[in-house]
Amino acid sequence: MENKNIICFDLEGPISLQDNAFEVMGLIKNGKRIFEVISRYDDILTLEGRENYEPGDTLKLIVPFLIYHDISEEDIRGISDNASLTPGVEYTIHKLRDEGWRLYIISTSYEQHAYNIAERVGIPRERTFCTSLPLDELKTEMKERDAELIENVENDILERLYLEMNDEMIKERLDRFYYREINKTDFGNIINKISVVGGSRKVDAVIKISNMNDKKISDMIAVGDSITDYKMLDFVRHNDGISIVFNGNDYAVPYANFGLASPDMRFLLIITSAYTNGGKSNVKRVVKRWESDREKFEENPEGIPKEFIPEHVRKFLIERKSEPGFMMPYLHNLEDADDEKIKSVVEIHRKFREFMRGEAAKLG
Repeated sequence: MENKNIICFDLEGPISLQDNAFEVMGLIKNGKRIFEVISRYDDILTLEGRENYEPGDTLKLIVPFLIYHDISEEDIRGISDNASLTPGVEYTIHKLRDEGWRLYIISTSYEQHAYNIAERVGIPRERTFCTSLPLDELKTEMKERDAELIENVENDILERLYLEMNDEMIKERLDRFYYREINKTDFGNIINKISVVGGSRKVDAVIKISNMNDKKISDMIAVGDSITDYKMLDFVRHNDGISIVFNGNDYAVPYANFGLASPDMRFLLIITSAYTNGGKSNVKRVVKRWESDREKFEENPEGIPKEFIPEHVRKFLIERKSEPGFMMPYLHNLEDADDEKIKSVVEIHRKFREFMRGEAAKLG
């Protein structure tokens, strides 16, 4: 088999700025508020280590509301069609492909969104791992009793849980709904069969990609940004691969080797170029240099040594530097970072994340 470099991208954040499920819930009156509460519930269950629960299972938990409000697979695709791509990602993917990389997407997103975005950036379906959701089929399983349960919990979310945002209240009410009420219905049993590609299931995808390509994990790169990615980032890092957190949140930053806070994905090419030219040790050397000399590089991009930036990225940086509001990227070495450094990096990433993703930035 051809010995190409392997890079695996999360989709929402690194490739597309939209949180598709959040926007789909926006088709429902007060749906985004419902989503925020369920997303917080997802964080709570993940952090407590609930058995058989994976980060990102939010996309399973919202299915009752999608069906109750008659949302269709076509609605998901329609929202996806309006999704903006992360600036520079098409250029980056094109460049990586030209340089001989084999690219994959490992996404929590519903297949209706993930395949759409993958096609837009030129990554084939067979290299896109995502969440299967036969939503139109599931609609036929709705029973009157199920509808009443969903209506009751929706009212509680909007009238109490969203207003208070109290973790104990959220956990008590939604545990009751998901684990004792709807779980006993035929509809609940079907929902439990939905396997969201998040948490450990992203690790499974990395292992599958490794085996498909006869590659060690230590020869792979993974890029993620959120709570659904932290297990993947941690797995790749602890197997001597390279995990990169891109405009990440506090759930993801501590688990990566390297951080990239950037207004444009093409600055990732600084890292991939370093890897191509000298492996992981060279990536660490390049990132450390960017970390120590960032202000100097910003002041004089022309003076950045060639070994620390591809020439086409330098040209882009020079062009963009003079634009109002342009933010110079930050690269950080996170290996052996102490709590103080992690806190500082999280704050930097938060600013880029909010700037790039708007409302979606506050979701886990």
